[in-house]
Amino acid sequence: MEITTRSVQSSTSKSKSKAMAKIVEEEEQEEEEDEDPGLSCGCFFCAIKQPDARLRRASVAAFFRELPYSEHDDGGAVVAVWRAAMDAPDDPELPSLGAIRCMSLLLARTLADAAWCRRGQNACVPYYAAHVVGSYTIRSSAHAELAVAAGAVRPLLALLGGAMTWVEQRAAARALGHLASYDATFPAVARCADEAVPLAVHAASTCIGDVYANYVALAPSKRPKYQRDLLTRGLVGAGVDAAEDRKAEEWASQLQCWSLYFLSCLASRDPSSHATICQDHGFLSELCRMWGGLANGDSPAGVGLLRLLCRSAVGRGAIAACPDALSGLCDLAQSSDDWQYMAIDCLLLLLDDHDTWHAVADATAPCLVDLAELRRLGPRRRLGDAITSALLLNDDDDGHVRGRALGAEAKEAVASLREVKIERKEREEAMSRDELLERKLVAKEKKRQGNDMFWHGEVARAIELYTEALEVCPLSARRERLVLHSNRAQCRLARREADAAASDATRALSLARPANAHARSLWRRAQAYDMKGGMARESLLDCLAFAGAWIDGRKHGRQQPAARGANQQKLPYCVARMIGKQMGVTGLFAGVWAGGGKARRDDRIGSDDRMPRCSDGDDDGDDEEDDDGDACDHDGSEEEFYDTELRFCRSVSGLPIMAEETWRSRLAPRKKKMSSVNCLVIS
Repeated sequence: MEITTRSVQSSTSKSKSKAMAKIVEEEEQEEEEDEDPGLSCGCFFCAIKQPDARLRRASVAAFFRELPYSEHDDGGAVVAVWRAAMDAPDDPELPSLGAIRCMSLLLARTLADAAWCRRGQNACVPYYAAHVVGSYTIRSSAHAELAVAAGAVRPLLALLGGAMTWVEQRAAARALGHLASYDATFPAVARCADEAVPLAVHAASTCIGDVYANYVALAPSKRPKYQRDLLTRGLVGAGVDAAEDRKAEEWASQLQCWSLYFLSCLASRDPSSHATICQDHGFLSELCRMWGGLANGDSPAGVGLLRLLCRSAVGRGAIAACPDALSGLCDLAQSSDDWQYMAIDCLLLLLDDHDTWHAVADATAPCLVDLAELRRLGPRRRLGDAITSALLLNDDDDGHVRGRALGAEAKEAVASLREVKIERKEREEAMSRDELLERKLVAKEKKRQGNDMFWHGEVARAIELYTEALEVCPLSARRERLVLHSNRAQCRLARREADAAASDATRALSLARPANAHARSLWRRAQAYDMKGGMARESLLDCLAFAGAWIDGRKHGRQQPAARGANQQKLPYCVARMIGKQMGVTGLFAGVWAGGGKARRDDRIGSDDRMPRCSDGDDDGDDEEDDDGDACDHDGSEEEFYDTELRFCRSVSGLPIMAEETWRSRLAPRKKKMSSVNCLVIS
């Protein structure tokens, strides 16, 4: 018993000693923290470095509660939160501790307390605060609900309306678009729709001129310092000024795209907003011209919003009554833009409405007839059949609809469509295989004669022969018809008939498989658009698509031996020159540039700039069946125009030489299987 009692007393004394040692250790730690002010200053950096998770969360939450009411210069802490949001937008820790509420309160404070906002680094607080809200809500509905509960919508709308500068406006448009994209938070944004829609329309319409006038046009020394710091973050070296201007252009484009995205979210969920959006006819006129550019190619921008508006009767009526909107849709539908199918969708939605059919068919029939051979374009299938059905929906044999006659050009286009897609198709279906083969041979002979006439300078006669060949060539011989249209486009370029050349090149590209995958036709249409004027964007996109085919063909060794050699790392000079010219004309600030910004009309590609012969080998191989069972002939019998004198990438007049690496990085997202073949440039 005595031994047992002693053992119990011994164990009790040991436990008391351990408890006392722990207490002493904790007291020493507290003394060390008191001696080191860096561990107890209450700042965000110290709080986030706290190793104990419970203490870290408590410290960070306390920091977020106090920050909106602090009188100190807190710009650095907000930047740290921004970095955390950019690095891990889906991480719920900081939002759950009050980060989004804190940023919302900071936005409200910056709008109410201008003196505080001008203090030290606080000038950048509204930008970073709005950006944090946008980053945390980019993929999380729960975070978006926190932002709405914290009252972020009102200050963000104030920034979108220009309460501060275009820099904060950009971040606000981004955040509002995210908040409007979720079912849970859309009602809170929709309650402000009467105010939000005009603000977003105005921002999208004026932001390019605003950024240019209030930043790009200013000397670097006169630009707001905090804006320069934001734009040049991470940039060093001699080219900072040029990089700063490029960044400003990229941000201006993003501001426009995010404003349009915000409008698209409202339009997709609330059809009643369509009427408000369509009130500004100037905005509708320019909407299709608003695009993300090469820097923001993932955004459908204006055409995405137009397609949503076309889903309501109010939107269709407003667009059908706007000639500039219809013209913009036609231009986009006849381009190699990634969003070409959206423009065609818009036109089909307008034609499916009996109330808008006449106005739209009258304005767009010539354009759509050129696309009637399309089969697959992006996610769309049988687009040509849909176009044919839409154009012939309300039209009778005399070109009337509900007693109203179409214009002469539209009436002729619809009549030709009916003759080819219905009457001629029925006649050929009744023909035997021998008859079709005979017609195909006749067309081939006429094509050969047309080529001879072209080389002898008889361009008008060549056009006649190509036209005769097209009239007898079976509709199922898509490859032969593609070549005939492309050859006729070259002849019309030689005669400087830009509209007719563009039409033929578009028909050739519609017959290609996949669509727009015929390099020579792309180059010829690019020249035609350049010749027409006012279509620099469409010309640029065709040039870039051709350049992608050129690089892809060289990469896989499909060029002719003469086209490979010392200059194989560079694009042909005339293509590089055209691209450089059109990029200058299509620059975001070209329209508001005080020095003009328009290309000289005598700066066209001339006959002294020859294209080399190039082929990717798609013209050789066995016949194969396409999706609809028609044979696509790849017999290597194409007789195209090309110049035997090869002149690559000459560097004259100070024009830059475009190297492969430059375009491979830019064109990677646009890679398509192209038929890169012979080209001739005729001035």
